[in-house]
Amino acid sequence: MAIMASFSRRLAVGAVLGWCVGCGSSDPGSGAAGRGGASGSPGSSGSPGSSGSPGSSGSPGGGNPAQAYNPPVQTSSAADLARTLGRPPNFLIGMGNDLAVDHNQDGAFKLGTTIDLHYAYISAYLNKDKSWGSWKDWNADGSFVNIVTDVADAHGVVPMISLYSMAAAGDGVLLGLSSDVFEKGYWGDVKLLFQRLGIFGKPAIVHLEPDFWAYAEQQSHEDPSTIKVALRASAPDCADLSEDLVGMGYCIIKLARMYAPKALIGFHASQWANGDANATAAFLKKVGADRTDLIFADLLDRDAGCFEAAVDTNCMRGGTFYWDETNATSPNFHDYLAWSKAISAGVGRPMIWWQIPFGVPSATPGGTAGHYRDNRVHYIFSHIQEFVAAGGLGAAFGTGTGNQTTPDTDGGQFKDAVQMYYQAPVPLP
Repeated sequence: MAIMASFSRRLAVGAVLGWCVGCGSSDPGSGAAGRGGASGSPGSSGSPGSSGSPGSSGSPGGGNPAQAYNPPVQTSSAADLARTLGRPPNFLIGMGNDLAVDHNQDGAFKLGTTIDLHYAYISAYLNKDKSWGSWKDWNADGSFVNIVTDVADAHGVVPMISLYSMAAAGDGVLLGLSSDVFEKGYWGDVKLLFQRLGIFGKPAIVHLEPDFWAYAEQQSHEDPSTIKVALRASAPDCADLSEDLVGMGYCIIKLARMYAPKALIGFHASQWANGDANATAAFLKKVGADRTDLIFADLLDRDAGCFEAAVDTNCMRGGTFYWDETNATSPNFHDYLAWSKAISAGVGRPMIWWQIPFGVPSATPGGTAGHYRDNRVHYIFSHIQEFVAAGGLGAAFGTGTGNQTTPDTDGGQFKDAVQMYYQAPVPLP
């Protein structure tokens, strides 16, 4: 099994550079370094209004009876979701965290093959005076979101946003949940994100708060009602919800359905949250994950060889990260897929594996910057049916910090794998 230890991702989103600025930093405000954004919007300069319909409030018989807003449990299959996104009902391939100054040159659009998904991070941070700063300031009126969506759409790719804002006060620091200043900034951004996706008006995916739900699970001891969230004063649309993590989860769902009804949304499951996958699935259902469209998880956030070399300050985590492809010894892929299947089945939602590193298999541990070894690309493209059987909807590849192997340094591994895959894509159930 993968190492069960919490870790800091601290991805700050180099919006111009396309790589992680300040990863691993102990400075909670280091994300400000990535604020530049890309200038200009390809035709989506509209101001966010109240586009979208309130959507279904669900039947009063299920869910959390304490919540006035009770969205329905979702039952759509992986194939249904692919069709909703406008894709054929096949296992989806994505790529992200690859932004260039000219977004037509983002890495996902230079593969020579049109993939299904392109993701970009949007983040938040506390300024030196403790005021809230975030992606909304990168371009006028938060239009960075529409730059990402419109360019992806122009390339025939579904846009995906990974919202990473709950770490603004520090990785794993949940004190901001009870702060009106923090919460007003956070909920203003969440609403603006969905309003911006409403302006886009086409299918998109929103991946909500990697790492955060795992920290919340640990610190609440599996009971999300025990952690206060200053919700009502900060999110007027959610005044009918409880001021705790349950209300937080339901509020995200409510805002998505109200303002971006064509977006698919999902929370993130982390293997290190709890050694028991069933406990993690149960926790995520308590905060409404079964009422979202899908669930996210990550196999590893950077190349295994970067940890083995132990020379990069962002790769100083202990453990065994190069998994056994024969699945004879642990850690291995079958162990991980068993965990994934338990999460997907327990929550009842198809899974997207996200931020998968690009490293190339090697019998020699380690490597050098830009050329660290890893075998996840190789294993996934050789065993996609195993990922489908584990509840998979798709896999999105990307670097989790600087100095990692990329499609520009992997000797053509990823480009070749993508090209071969689309010649015979694997159907979804």
